Amino acid sequence: MHLSLGIDFGTSGARAIAIRPDGKIEAQAAVSYTSNLAQTWLETLWQLLRNLPEVVRNHLDRIAINGTSSTVLLCDRAGRPITEPLLYNDARGVSVLERIRAIAPADHPVVSSTSTLAKLLWWQENCEDFSQARYLLHQADWLAFQLHGQCGISDYHNSLKLGYDVEHFNYPSWLPLQELLPIVQEPGSAISPIQSSIAQAFNIPADCRIHVGTTDSIAAFIASRASTSGEAVTSLGSTLVLKLLSDTRIDDTRYGIYSHRFGKRWLVGGASNTGGAVLKQFFTTEELIELSDRISASQESPLDYYPLLKPGDRFPINDPELMPRLEPQPLDRVEFLHGLLESMARIEAQGYRLLESFGATPLKQVFTAGGGAKNSAWTAIRHRQLGVSVSEAVQTEAAYGTAYLALEGI
Repeated sequence: MHLSLGIDFGTSGARAIAIRPDGKIEAQAAVSYTSNLAQTWLETLWQLLRNLPEVVRNHLDRIAINGTSSTVLLCDRAGRPITEPLLYNDARGVSVLERIRAIAPADHPVVSSTSTLAKLLWWQENCEDFSQARYLLHQADWLAFQLHGQCGISDYHNSLKLGYDVEHFNYPSWLPLQELLPIVQEPGSAISPIQSSIAQAFNIPADCRIHVGTTDSIAAFIASRASTSGEAVTSLGSTLVLKLLSDTRIDDTRYGIYSHRFGKRWLVGGASNTGGAVLKQFFTTEELIELSDRISASQESPLDYYPLLKPGDRFPINDPELMPRLEPQPLDRVEFLHGLLESMARIEAQGYRLLESFGATPLKQVFTAGGGAKNSAWTAIRHRQLGVSVSEAVQTEAAYGTAYLALEGI
């Protein structure tokens, strides 16, 4: 029996899923944490491996890790962290945005206060030990290094917001500090066998290969098993994230749109700040279940909202000052929830229409991940707004997608 292990690191915990060659899950484990320190990540990685049954560890054939995009740290020559990690949403890089705008193409994903490049340049100006830095590593890069022992290897999904050119497979000449940047390989490709000391400590076969990883959101897309151009995954979590498999690359920072290379095709999308976090502001989990069952999903709500927790959205309207629109609020709670779900579905439909208007492959089918995928009323409303088949993805865990990436590649 040969098993593929995928490990998913988020901001509050990590999960490991081992799958068979036929894609069936053999075992899984999860560990939560409250601090995002490199040492905490490392302890979590070891705990995840220990929590897997020994018989599973005995049959691991390949391992890959995903991490949160743009969560990074600086390391010395030996791969030891010289900074605490900066998380994906850390916006202190706003202070170096003018430097980035002066060198980068206008529509490039690095032109953002939270981009990996912004974090690197912020460190250059503010880190006292910057002269000791030899590697900039993403969360997934550093954790995989603990397994294979070759510091400075990344993937082209994590490296997009660092400035890597995913069309020509190189770092562009305008990108500074290239001596610190990792070597970029295709997600899913094999790096090397696991370090012998790790193999012995956890009773993992010595020939178990460590594979190049990816980001958490792309791992979740892979888990859906969407494979045809025009198929998409909408993640209905705290926010609303759209990813469409397209034959055409689309990048336009005016609308918060960017593309990840996906083999010979492109994963085009964007993320809106609307979503489940807004619903939880007004309804308990129990209320959402009860009231949703009472919605007449076949009828369109006349209420026209733009549901946000606070001003600002990224996609399909990229406006940091966009005001939430949540009035009028009817006394009938069912009507109010209907209006919110309808309005979020309109934003989702607007997002996919925007991608198509820029030349992305037209939408054919939507798989849904996240907690909202289980809301049948919302699914029916979205089907009506989108005009295509909408169904819950069979697999939604990013750890599963990462295991499948190691198994099959892109």
